[in-house]
Amino acid sequence: MSIQSTIEAAVSTLPPSLARVAAVIRENPSIVIDMTINELANACSTSVASVVRFCRAIGFSGYAPLRMALATELGKEAAQFSPRGAFGSEISDEDSLPEAVSKLAALELLAIEETVAQLDFDVLEAAISDIDGADRILLYGIGASQFVAEDLAHKLLRVGRNAHVLTDPHEAIAATVLNAGPTVAVGFSHSGVTPETLRFLRTAGGNGAATIAVTSAKGSPLADAADHALFTEVRESTFRAGAMVSRIAQLSLVDCLFVGVAKRRFAETVDALQRTREATRALRD
Repeated sequence: MSIQSTIEAAVSTLPPSLARVAAVIRENPSIVIDMTINELANACSTSVASVVRFCRAIGFSGYAPLRMALATELGKEAAQFSPRGAFGSEISDEDSLPEAVSKLAALELLAIEETVAQLDFDVLEAAISDIDGADRILLYGIGASQFVAEDLAHKLLRVGRNAHVLTDPHEAIAATVLNAGPTVAVGFSHSGVTPETLRFLRTAGGNGAATIAVTSAKGSPLADAADHALFTEVRESTFRAGAMVSRIAQLSLVDCLFVGVAKRRFAETVDALQRTREATRALRD
């Protein structure tokens, strides 16, 4: 897991003084290379001790090891993505449209690569087994995560699986308490702390459903509430409120889940995809 992705995942769980350090570094990672620990503490309106605590919170013994490791990481990524220009720098209002798009593309490529590289395949296999064996698959997310849930539902429905996207928090809780045979509940939340999604997963688990979390935050309430937690590795852009990069990373995990389920019944899946394609062909003509 990269240092920058570790910082991104930790932001929502850090105390305020450490979160300020994380926010400054995530906006401009090279600031760690350019500044001393005292200068960084001043830039973050915090103390040197808080900067040290931040380093330890993300797995480093102090500022010097973080500085060296981040310099190495940024150097490698600059070489890898140099054709896309200024990797690691944020999208700014001075960027041309091609420059902004190149920076975003680099972040999205990295999100997919790092998410797949750190996948725990034992956890993925267990999640696939639960989905494959379920009579009913309940999917829930808020905001951009709902779109990801809808993508997985669409794929599963195309191959004959009983998948439901729940769009209302009351509807979601009601669905989890129904006795409708073996059920799996999948909750999507980039932060891992979305209250509605957490309540959905906990209620589903309490009523006997197998539970799966898709999140970027290890140790988050959502990850802890799930039987199986699948993690994305994400560095959002300046426009992180638009959930662009995080959505791409979640979609990569959705495709991993779908491919795993499809492979369990390969011939049946291929037949279902062909028949549904033929059935909808007339609608496209």
